[in-house]
Parts: sequence; C-alpha cells; structure tokens
Amino acid sequence: MTKAIPRRTCVACRRTCEKEELIRFVLSPDGVLVPDLLKKLPGRGVYTCPKESCIRQACERKSFSRAFSKEVTGTDAGLLRNWIIKAMEDRIASYISLANKAGKVVSGSDMVAESIRRNGAGHGLVLIASDVSDDIGRKTRGLAAQHGVESFTIFDKDRYGALLGKGMRSVLAVQGQGFSEKLKMEIERYRNFLRGEGCAE
Repeated sequence: MTKAIPRRTCVACRRTCEKEELIRFVLSPDGVLVPDLLKKLPGRGVYTCPKESCIRQACERKSFSRAFSKEVTGTDAGLLRNWIIKAMEDRIASYISLANKAGKVVSGSDMVAESIRRNGAGHGLVLIASDVSDDIGRKTRGLAAQHGVESFTIFDKDRYGALLGKGMRSVLAVQGQGFSEKLKMEIERYRNFLRGEGCAE
C-alpha cells in the first residue's frame, strides 16, 4: 500500500498542500515564533505557504496566535521574510560547500566551459554569479543550454569564492546527480519564495 503523503493547511490562505512544500513555524519556550525550514524543531508546528503574502497575512490577522491558542511574539512579517531568505541562502551555500569538499565543484569560466563540453547533460548544474560580466554570463548560459545543462544565477563572486576557499569566482559547476539535484531543489524553492509563488494545490 502506498504511504499517504502528509498534507497541511496554510493558516493564512487555508490552502492545503503537501507538508514538504510549506513553511513550518514553531514557538520557542518563551513564545517567540520561529521558522523551521528543516521541519525538525520540537513542538507543535503551524504552516504557511512559502510566500511572503501568506506570512504577512498570518501576522496581520493574528493567525499564528489563534493556531497556537496563545499570544505569539516575533510576528513581524518583514523580519520573518528576511530570516527565511537568509536560512534558504545558507542551505544553498552549505550544499555548495559540501559538494566542494567532495571534489564535485569546478570553478572558473574556462574550466566550467571545458567540463560542460566534456560531460554534457550529465554534468550537473552551473551556477553563475549575479555580478558576472555580461559577456561571461551570456557565453556560459548559452553553452550550458546548448549541452542541456541547467544554469542558475545566485550569489555574487565574493560569496562563491568564500564558499570554495578561493578568490572571487564568476561561475562554477556542481557535478554529481546527488548534489546537483539537492541544489536545484533548494534554489527553486528560494526563487519561488522571492517571486511570491506558493505551493501547488
């Protein structure tokens, strides 16, 4: 028998989605609202869609207090949004660091281009810095698309370099299906949150 996929309801818009697609919130011992992106913190959880509008609505309408049946603090929608964005970015960064330690990251425009040509669609994915030059960005995206490799623009050159323990890096490639699939999932979740796209019904 197929195991049922857990579903939860957003306390703001009342849409019911798969649990993994939603953002879970718990209360700290002193009643402060805490986003639990990993869904591992102890205590009862309350859920919202992964978009700012639902979080803001839940804060303004005191939906968190009603759901927890007590007065809840820390419900500033702007601060919660920034907290969630930082947590999502940290998760993406941690996967890049892990892939690098496992020897699955190639960096530098020339080496990435060579790797794309050599490995094609089995390459993984390509990450392009937000402050890359127009020429390098255009060439890298074009080459990746030509060989069926997905590319994403996120972080800047300084952060990529820091994650790899090197100087600034304009582009890097993550090899290996395990790391690339995890990274793709986290990046898409992050981008959807920034674009205000919630979960699918």
